Amino acid sequence: MALNLSTRLFAGRELVDRIARQAPARLAVTVFGAVVLLFTALLMPPFATETGKGASLVDALFTATSAVCVTGLVVVPTGEYWSTYGHVVILLGIKIGGLGIMTLASILGMAVSRRIGLTQRLLTAAETKTAKLGEVGSLVRVVIITSTALELLIALLLFPRFLVLEESPGEAAWHAVFYGISAFNNAGFVPTAEGLAPHVGDWMLCLPIIIGVFIGSLGFPVILNVARARRGTRGWSLHTKLTLTMSVALVVIATVLFATFEWRNEGTLGPLDWHTKLLASLFAGVMPRSGGFSTIDVGSMHESSWLITDALMFVGGGSASTAGGIKVTTLAVMLIAIVAEARGDRDMDVYGRRIPRDTLRLAIAVTFIGATAVLLSSILLLEITGWTLDVVLFEVISAFATVGLSTGVTESLPEAGKYVLVVLMFIGRTGTMTFAAALALRDRRRIIRMPEERPIIG
Repeated sequence: MALNLSTRLFAGRELVDRIARQAPARLAVTVFGAVVLLFTALLMPPFATETGKGASLVDALFTATSAVCVTGLVVVPTGEYWSTYGHVVILLGIKIGGLGIMTLASILGMAVSRRIGLTQRLLTAAETKTAKLGEVGSLVRVVIITSTALELLIALLLFPRFLVLEESPGEAAWHAVFYGISAFNNAGFVPTAEGLAPHVGDWMLCLPIIIGVFIGSLGFPVILNVARARRGTRGWSLHTKLTLTMSVALVVIATVLFATFEWRNEGTLGPLDWHTKLLASLFAGVMPRSGGFSTIDVGSMHESSWLITDALMFVGGGSASTAGGIKVTTLAVMLIAIVAEARGDRDMDVYGRRIPRDTLRLAIAVTFIGATAVLLSSILLLEITGWTLDVVLFEVISAFATVGLSTGVTESLPEAGKYVLVVLMFIGRTGTMTFAAALALRDRRRIIRMPEERPIIG
C-alpha cells in the first residue's frame, strides 16, 4: 500500500513537472486560483469578523481575491468588519500575492533543497516575466530580500509617527507593518476605519507610503538591474530605462493634472492650504500606479479627474511588479511605434536599441485584451447595477488594474456585480497574456506561410 502511494505521488509529481514545462502559465493560473480559494476559506469562520457571525461566501471570496490580487477594493469596511485574525489573513494574502505564487514556490524550493530546479525556474519565469531561466535564482533572492527590506523600512519610518499620533506601541507597530506591506505590494488595504483621510497633510505619514507604492510598482527585474548596474545608468537595460522614464513621467503628469482639476474643488482640495494641496496632489498622482490608497474623497472628484485616473489605472505600473494594468512598458512601446510611423522609420529605435516588431504585436494584444475585459465587464455592471457609465468604468478599471481606488459604490454592489469584479481582479493580477496562454489548448507552429499583402489602414 505504501508502495502504491509512493508510486502515485511520483506520478503526480511527474505530471506537474510535465505541465510546468509545457504550459507554465496554465499551471500558474491554476495555483493562483487555488490560493484565492484557500484564503476565502480562511476568511469564512465566525472568528474572522468582529461580530462573530461569519462572512458570506461572496464577501469572503471578494476580500480574498482583492488581497491575493493586491487590489484593495472592499465590499465591507476592512477596519470595522474583520477581526484581528481576519486582518492577519488579509495581510498574509497581500504578502503572498505581492511576491507572486510562483516566486513563493521557488523560495520554498530554495529553502528545502538549496537550489532551484528546472520546474521551479520555469514557473517563476512565467510569473516574473524573466526571459532567461538562469536569472530566476537571482531574481527570487532580490524579490524576497528587497520586498521584506523595503516593507520593514517603511514600517520603521511609520512606527514613530503612529506613536506621535497617540497610539500604543503594539498598535503603532501593527499599523506600521500593515501599511508597510500594503504600500510596497500596492494593495491599498487600510487597517483603520478612518483610513488616511485624517492625515491628508501629514508628510511624515504619506511620504513613506508614496515611496513604497512607487518602488513596488517598478517591478523586480528593474530593481535587480539597478542593483547590479556597476556603471550607473549605462548598465541599465532598455526595460529598466523605459519603466523608470514612463513611471516618473506619468507621476508628474498625473500630479499636475490632478492639482489643476481639483485645486478649487470644495469636495477635495479646495478647503486645504497650498502645501497640503501639493502633498494630496502628489499622493493622488502616485496611487493610480496601482497603490489604491486615498487621502481625499474620490467620489467627490470632478469627472475629468476620474477620466484621467481611469487612463492612469489602465496603464498601471511595471512588468513583474506588484502593480496591475497593461504596464508602462506596453504604453512606451506603442508610443515609440507611433513616433516611428510618423517619422517614416522602418525600425523602432530608442536609447540606442531597436525594439523587435513582435514586441509591438504583444503590446497591442495585451492592450486589446485588457480593453476587451474592461468593456465586457462594464456592460455587465451597467446592466446589473443601473449606475452611470462614469462610475461603472472607474470601478471596473480599478478592479482590472488591481488598483483599489473607488468612488464609494463598491460596498453597495449586488451579489452578481461582486462576482464580476472578482473575475476581473483575477484576470488583472494573473496578467492578460498569461491568462490567455493558460486557456490556449496548444501553441500553433506554422511551417507554411501565406503570401504577404498589405491592407489599407486609416
